[in-house]
Amino acid sequence: MGVGYPECTSFVRGFAEAVAANREYLTQLDAEIGDADHGINMDRGMRAVLPKVEALTDQDISGLFRTVAMALISTVGGASGPLYGTVFLQLSSSLKGKSEIELSDWAEAVLAAVTAVQARGKAQPGDKTMVDALLPAGDVLREAAAEGVPLSEGLARATEAAHQGMEATIPLLARRGRASYLGERSQGHQDPGATSSWLLMQAAEAAFAKGN
Repeated sequence: MGVGYPECTSFVRGFAEAVAANREYLTQLDAEIGDADHGINMDRGMRAVLPKVEALTDQDISGLFRTVAMALISTVGGASGPLYGTVFLQLSSSLKGKSEIELSDWAEAVLAAVTAVQARGKAQPGDKTMVDALLPAGDVLREAAAEGVPLSEGLARATEAAHQGMEATIPLLARRGRASYLGERSQGHQDPGATSSWLLMQAAEAAFAKGN
């Protein structure tokens, strides 16, 4: 059984809740290597998303994610808005016309989102960005879909891969974004974008596995 519109809405709400709960943590991580505003900006953006999502009536998964993207792009400052807007815009595009999402659909949508983020931010794996959490998650989702594992198991693997990718950013030298200005001083700090990307995968697992 695939994931439908209600689960996708729960995913968006769950991500908003996770961002709100981790607002100070994300901001503290960003204070160490960035502008000290990642948690603040993401929380503002997701708070703006919620009423727009609640107002939707057409039960369209692609439209839902597009609404999230537009709200983030218009309300979030810094790099977070355009990058997370890009993620949700690509999810919208990849899932267009689908009323239910299978594990393989989600895998390809996440990987397409990563590709779009890389094109926008010019980040490669190992550059200490959100790509370091999202790309492993997408790869694991694709592998799980190819193996034919249950949706819940594939989602759990993706969350774990994102978590490992997030932790792997700690020793890395930042090569993109504000953190890259610090040079070697960026080493020893966890990337805030990779951290919020792990929260994104965690929210997807919680919402999508619940509906199956």
